[in-house]
Order: sequence, then C-alpha cells, then structure tokens
Amino acid sequence: MKAKVKKSEEFHLNKPLAHVAFIMDGNGRWAKQRLLPRHMGHREGCFRITDISNACQEFGIKAMSLYAFSTENWKRPKDEIDFLFSYIDEFFKREIDHMMRDGVRVLISGDISRLPEKSQATIAKAVEMTKNNDRFYFNICLNYGGRPEIVRAAKLFAQDVVDGKKTIDQLDEKGFTQYLYTAILPEVDLLIRTSGEQRTSNFLPWQLAYSEFVFTPTYWPDFTRAEFIKCLEEFETRQRRFGGLKNE
Repeated sequence: MKAKVKKSEEFHLNKPLAHVAFIMDGNGRWAKQRLLPRHMGHREGCFRITDISNACQEFGIKAMSLYAFSTENWKRPKDEIDFLFSYIDEFFKREIDHMMRDGVRVLISGDISRLPEKSQATIAKAVEMTKNNDRFYFNICLNYGGRPEIVRAAKLFAQDVVDGKKTIDQLDEKGFTQYLYTAILPEVDLLIRTSGEQRTSNFLPWQLAYSEFVFTPTYWPDFTRAEFIKCLEEFETRQRRFGGLKNE
C-alpha cells in the first residue's frame, strides 16, 4: 500500500538520509508511449534531474548519485547515444551557474575517456569549476559499471603495494572504499529505481550493501517532486538494522 503524499511544503525528512542514488529508467518507454523518438525521453529526463536535485537539497540530503550511462549502454543505437551525450552537455551548460550559486560539487563516477571529446571537455569544466564546493554532492555515473569499479579499485590498491605505499595487511573495507569513485561520499542510504524494474543492473554494488531499495513504476520523465516524496515516505517506514536486531 502506498503512503499518502503530503504537500511538498509540509514534508520534512524524519530519518537520517545523507545519500540517495537513482537508476533513471523508463525514458525510452515514456517517449514510445507518446509516439516520440526514444532520445526525446532522455531529453525530458534531464529536466527531471534538475527538479530532483533541487528537492534533495531542500530536504537536507547531502549527496545524490545518478546512473546516467552504463558500460553496457554502448550496445544501444549510435544515434540514441549521440543524442544522450548532447543532452548531458546541454544540462551542464544550462545548470552550471546554478550549481556554483548553490555550492554544488560535481563528481564523476566512471571512465569518461570513451565519451565524445566535447562531452569530456564539458564534464571536466564542470568538475573543475565546482571542485571547492561542498554544500551538496552531485555524482553522475557515466560509462560506469559496478564490477569494473571494484576491479579498478583493486588494481589501484595493488599498485600502491607495488610502489611501497601500502602493505597487503593494510587492506580492509574502510581502506578499500578510498579507492572507489565515491570515496568522498557518504554511504548510500536509499536507492530509487524508476519504471517498475526491480534490479540494480551493476550500479554501485559495493555502496548499496546496506541501502534501502524503493522501486516505483513511474517512468523517470514523470518522476516529479511528488513522486520523490512518496519514495522518501516509504524510506521512512523502513527499520534499518545493519545486521543487528529489530528494536522491540
């Protein structure tokens, strides 16, 4: 049973929530329902990013991570991929001044070296411009895969061992997280996936170990502030035990 939505101006988080991650699914299906090209769903989805980012900041959430393009998404048609990256370029150019004003720091998870040069330059500029901001962390995952991230982190640690900076005995969970893309971010408290799919699709497998999951049938382009609040209200009903016992 879904919780009744409160008016947005009345909503306040009552449980700690520092980091929310989103699998922004359903853009193509949203466009198909409207007899539009698939890429138009991605374009509309970029506008939802702005709305949800603003809501996160208002509700006191410290960080958000967005699964924008996975390592598997290269299998999609080239024209769809080209449009997607052009919309990401537009997004940063449109929003960067607002990000600076609001103290937002842009972080990138994934290997962006395969992206178009124009997109690489746009993203690098956003990262550089916002590097000293710390009010809110905006982590966009591009050409990202969770397993490749863990392999990359293992190689980085191994290289530090070879270089004499670390010893094998120094490897523990806390230390290993410092080699992940998300090293400076708090743990993910909540994962939201739109469109009705109920899987994590190789997204942040290490970081999601103790996260709460909320799956909504709403397509990402229709994922409004009100829909986000529904997910947050569901999160607040959860009792997080982190391996301990339920409070009686």
